[in-house]
Amino acid sequence: MFGLGKKRSKFGKWIDKRGISQQWVAAKSGVNRNTVGKIASDPDYIPTGTTIKKILSAVRAVDKSVRAEDFWSM
Repeated sequence: MFGLGKKRSKFGKWIDKRGISQQWVAAKSGVNRNTVGKIASDPDYIPTGTTIKKILSAVRAVDKSVRAEDFWSM
């Protein structure tokens, strides 16, 4: 089971629910694996605009209706 005992952000909960790995997101988006881990685990972390674009382009391969506002307050 993903995320057991870990603090998760909205993004982390979203990828866990769909069975998507952080490594897949990192490979598909071109964002560093450590950054993806921080985005998934720290609910207070807001990535840069460029990183958000890369992450969204990767996760839209799974769900085309995803928006930045679903994960981060803009």
